[in-house]
Amino acid sequence: MHIPSAIMTTTMILASTTRWASAFSSRSSAFTRSNFRSYSSTQLSMKLQTAIVGLPNVDKSTLFNALTETQGAEAANYPFCTIEPNVGIVAVPDPRLQVLSKINKSVKIVPATLEFVDVAGLIKGAAQGEGLGNQFLGSIRQCDAIVHVVRCFEDDDVIHVDGTVDPIRDAELINLELTFADLAQVEKRLERVRKDRNANTDEKNALEKVSAVLNMDQPARQADLSPEEEASIKSLGLLTRKPMIYAANVADGDLATGNERVDQLREMATKEGGKVVVVSAQVESELVDLEPEDREDFLQSLGVTMEDTGLRKLVREAYDLLGLSTYFTSGETETRAWTIKKGWKAPQAAG
Repeated sequence: MHIPSAIMTTTMILASTTRWASAFSSRSSAFTRSNFRSYSSTQLSMKLQTAIVGLPNVDKSTLFNALTETQGAEAANYPFCTIEPNVGIVAVPDPRLQVLSKINKSVKIVPATLEFVDVAGLIKGAAQGEGLGNQFLGSIRQCDAIVHVVRCFEDDDVIHVDGTVDPIRDAELINLELTFADLAQVEKRLERVRKDRNANTDEKNALEKVSAVLNMDQPARQADLSPEEEASIKSLGLLTRKPMIYAANVADGDLATGNERVDQLREMATKEGGKVVVVSAQVESELVDLEPEDREDFLQSLGVTMEDTGLRKLVREAYDLLGLSTYFTSGETETRAWTIKKGWKAPQAAG
C-alpha cells in the first residue's frame, strides 16, 4: 500500500480501530447517517470482502441495501430473489476521524472502507448443488470473512423456507452445508496428494487434520494448523476456515433488548467461540429513507441510539474479524483512515 508523500507530511497517528473510540465519543459528534454510505473503489486501501450469507428470506438483501444505502440488491418475499452476488463498499464508522479533522481543520474526511457481498440464500442440499448451491458457495469462497444472518423474528407475512422460525436449526443447516462443501473439496484434494510421492508434507498434514475435523461435522477453523500448514491450503478457500460472525435479525421492538431466540443463538455462538451482533434489517432500511433530523426521534421511540442500531457494530466487528486496524493521516487537506493489518508497525503501514 502506498501513501502519498503529500499526506505523509501531515500529522500521522497509528492506532487500532477500537482503542480511544470511547474516549473520543464524548468529544465528537457521532458519524451521521450521511457519512455512513458507500464509497468508490478508488478509496479502498485493502480489498477484503465479507460475504453476507443465510437462508432465503432472512433479510440479507435488506441488510445489504441498508449497509450500502442503496437499493442495488433485490429484496423480496420469496426464495432466490437474489441470484448474482451484489457487491457494495461501506464506510467503517470511527469517531476519531471527526476529532482529528477538527484539530487540523481538514477540508474533507475519508474513512476506511469494507466490501460486503450479498450472496443468494442457501438451502438444504446446497453442497450438492440444490438451489444453484454450487454457484452461491463459489461466491462465498472468494470472500475473506462471513456474516451469517439468522432470522430471530416472527412475521406471518414473511415466508420461512421450513415453515417455522428456529435460529439454531437454521444456523446449523447453513453451517453443515458449508462443512459438507469443504469436506468434498478436502477429500478430493487429499486423494491426489496421497498418490503423489513428491507431495508437500505440510499440505498433506493440513488436509488430514482438516478432514478429521470436518468428518466430525465441525468447521475447518477448529483444526489446529501450523503457519506452514495454513499457507499450504490457503488456495482452497475453505468456507468453514473463514472467520464468521452471526447477525441476529430481530423485529424493531426487540432491537434494544433482544429476545429468547437471540439468547439461544448467543449460547450456540459462545460454544463455537464466535460472536453475535443484534440487528434489525427493517429498522435499518427505514432509517435510510428518513431525513437526518428524524432518525434520532425514530430510534428513541425504539429505545436505542444510532450507535446501538447494530449496523455500525456489525461493520466494526467485520473489520475486526478480518484482522484489520487503522492508520490515520490528518492535515488541512484531509483526514484519512488507511486500512492495515493488525500488528503492522509504522514503516509497514507507510510502505
